[in-house]
Amino acid sequence: MLDHVTIGVSDIERSKAFYDSALRPLGIERLYADGPTFAGYGAERKAFFWIGLRDASQTGTHIAFTAEDREAVNQFHRAALAAGGQDNGPPGLRPHYHENYYGAFILDLDGHNIEAVCHRPARSSA
Repeated sequence: MLDHVTIGVSDIERSKAFYDSALRPLGIERLYADGPTFAGYGAERKAFFWIGLRDASQTGTHIAFTAEDREAVNQFHRAALAAGGQDNGPPGLRPHYHENYYGAFILDLDGHNIEAVCHRPARSSA
């Protein structure tokens, strides 16, 4: 079980603005800022995703955040694009993972692959 994850970023202020916007639709907010070098995001006073200033960021990182429903995945994708992220896979089903895997992928400002995923079936409109 993971307790938290930290990724390196090249510009902490730019990255805070990006993650403030991109994670908000998932119910994740910035809870802590450790001066000019780190920021912690989470829910209910528990930070589980951290960004930290690094001289050189490492790409190839993939982090998936759980979304409550498919609309939250869609909102994450829109918000992350508006905040400067790059599309790395639009919202949609990924049945090669499983029949209800609904995800969206964004490359953040440092090239990290950030995903929002919902594993629940679509809500019926009945």
